[in-house]
Amino acid sequence: MQQFKALVVDDEWNMRNLLRIYLMNNGYEVTEAKDGYEALTITRNMAFDVIILDVMMPGMDGIEVCEKIRETSQTPILMLTARSETKDKVSGINAGADDYLVKPFEREELIARVFALIRRSHVSENNASNSKTIVHNELTIDPEGRQVLVLEQPVDFTPKEFELLHLLAEQYKRAFSRETLLNSIWGEDYYGDIRTVDTHVKNIRDKVRKAGLPYNPIQTVWGVGYKFQGPEQCK
Repeated sequence: MQQFKALVVDDEWNMRNLLRIYLMNNGYEVTEAKDGYEALTITRNMAFDVIILDVMMPGMDGIEVCEKIRETSQTPILMLTARSETKDKVSGINAGADDYLVKPFEREELIARVFALIRRSHVSENNASNSKTIVHNELTIDPEGRQVLVLEQPVDFTPKEFELLHLLAEQYKRAFSRETLLNSIWGEDYYGDIRTVDTHVKNIRDKVRKAGLPYNPIQTVWGVGYKFQGPEQCK
């Protein structure tokens, strides 16, 4: 049986210890980091199946740590926050987090979310290896390299932003409901809000526009959700 590796990042020893016990009791190999700086050093030298990252930390908070990890790694990230405000969740999503969990939480929910992130990550990698590169004029989507090019220049996307754009482009004639997109990208066991989809669509549009793409690749289908559109549909 495969033993998954988890990195726990939290400045509070009690929380790290609790997470370590929960994870180890479910068969995970656990590495701990007491702050963001230590976490970045560890991730440069070790690979993990999942990272559990606290938002509120001194020095370098979890949002900044998440952004820096995303510069080099696609490892699933579960963010822990003591606050449930929408703006905090959106900040985590924009930084590249895959899911978030509000403290205090139950052991069963933590383990379920961690395993769901790992499972979806493996499914996504397998699907990407069987997909072909998609080219729409100035926009190129390479699923194997998990890369998006605009005018032949790479554009940085979070893992979920990439998966969302790739799914829409791969089935460009289909209009997807928000519920379908949420279940397809985040999984049916995802606990987050459906507005997560809208946030990711907005981020994708902003990034490709700033990169110089002369058209909006994601069309809003009123009363349904979203669909991909090439430059010919924008005329």
